[in-house]
Amino acid sequence: MTVTSPDAAARAAGILSRPVVINGLTVPNRIAMAPMTRMFSPGGVPGEDVVSYYSRRAAAGVGLIVTEGTYVGHESAGMSDRVPRFHGEEQLAGWAKVAEAVHAAGGTIVPQLWHIGMVREQGQAPYPEAPAVGPSGVRTDGTEGTGKAMTRADIDDVVAAFARAAADAERIGFDGVELHGAHGYLIDQFLWSGTNRRTDSYGGDPVARAKFAAEVVAAVRAAVSPEFPVVFRYSQWKQDAYDARLAETPQELEAILAPLAAAGVDAFHASTRRYWLPEFEDSDLNLAGWTKKLTGRPAITVGSVGLDGEFLEAFQGRGAGVGGLDDLLDRMERDEFDLVAVGRALLQDPDWAAKVLAGRFDELAPYDAASLRTLS
Repeated sequence: MTVTSPDAAARAAGILSRPVVINGLTVPNRIAMAPMTRMFSPGGVPGEDVVSYYSRRAAAGVGLIVTEGTYVGHESAGMSDRVPRFHGEEQLAGWAKVAEAVHAAGGTIVPQLWHIGMVREQGQAPYPEAPAVGPSGVRTDGTEGTGKAMTRADIDDVVAAFARAAADAERIGFDGVELHGAHGYLIDQFLWSGTNRRTDSYGGDPVARAKFAAEVVAAVRAAVSPEFPVVFRYSQWKQDAYDARLAETPQELEAILAPLAAAGVDAFHASTRRYWLPEFEDSDLNLAGWTKKLTGRPAITVGSVGLDGEFLEAFQGRGAGVGGLDDLLDRMERDEFDLVAVGRALLQDPDWAAKVLAGRFDELAPYDAASLRTLS
């Protein structure tokens, strides 16, 4: 990836400023804020600093904000008392203020609803006595955890927790919801054969492994208004298995995504580490491009947008230089996907979207990993 060309600077506004419709929501432009865990919400309550953090980026031109992952109301859902929760009177009141401020700044916003599954360790906050749960009691690294395989009652409880959170999101003023089905967390643990070793109707071939996710989607769809957008985020890679793949071919991917689309997904957020890489042989389409082609639903791409190093390096304390945007603009001009989610570049610079939309690429700055430690 190279520094963006002068020609791209002139093209950016026309390509990225187009509105996009997701079910009943019109997003004012094609730039989204990617969900990024920040751990700045003591007691799971997003405070005024979180309100300012999101509204500042909306005011600077981000069309759609996807919040950091926020735990649904199931005791095994999380592993930190500083990650926000999407249940509880005080927590939801904090989130209502976030949504109101983002709307006042001209943006749209959806919460990312999250259950971590077998990633949880015994004894962790916010509910230390809660066990880790997953499809088979297996972690993404293949080891046995300290948790348990979910019973049908456990499945029903978690599905209901996602549905309650979605209904609450609509009630307190959010514009839609995103379901976190990526990166080796609970929903993804069902989707991936490496962690789903069940022999009942929730395990086996790709369609069976998608059953839990489809039930979550269907329950969420039933709990909200018909026009309320439901976004589903998924990935091939996992936290402890970066080379993992849900699907080796487009046909296998379609077998997983089709039941989710049928259950009520309005848009898919296809998480990759480098958005410019093709997903399958004999095609330049990335994962989001294939997702849109196979499902007919709007698709969001993500992965090192605007930077020349991938995000995993940030957790090793490494920064990244400014990367080119020519390829991104070419793909968006072809409508390969519909929105682009930006992570670290927006963490570093709240005004990133405004600068890109105005063609002020010379003002873009390299990413400093110190941004992870602040909320500004």
